[in-house]
Amino acid sequence: MTTYRRDPDALAALTDEQFWVTQESGTERPGTGKLLNNKEPGIYVDVVSGEPLFASSDKYDSGCGWPSFTKPIETAHVTEHHDSTHGMVRVEVRSKHGDSHLGHVFPDGPVDRGGMRYCINSASLRFVHRDDMEAEGYGAYLAQVEEIGND
Repeated sequence: MTTYRRDPDALAALTDEQFWVTQESGTERPGTGKLLNNKEPGIYVDVVSGEPLFASSDKYDSGCGWPSFTKPIETAHVTEHHDSTHGMVRVEVRSKHGDSHLGHVFPDGPVDRGGMRYCINSASLRFVHRDDMEAEGYGAYLAQVEEIGND
């Protein structure tokens, strides 16, 4: 079993925006994230720890301006926290082992897929294409990224 941890080398390699989002709970501007329109098969991992967070088969276009997912690839890698910043009450989503701020989760996702919308900053994610998953140690998740229609 792979052990995921907050990687000092990965932290040092973050761009200013990635650092602000993941370490200072920032939010990238809507519509600007490099992974927003990604439709390739694969998984999305924490840019700091590498822990697998979301599968392409659970990604959908919610129209909110950030990558949206119906569920985490493995719930043990995602934690939820009360967030009352900016005059709103929301549920913040963080990576378990990297403790990276990822975004927020809302109960307005597709009802037929569980009803949740994980609204996630591209800056907190690294995409691993299905063709590279085995080589990068994510082979156990291959069955979760088969073509299941990205909206």
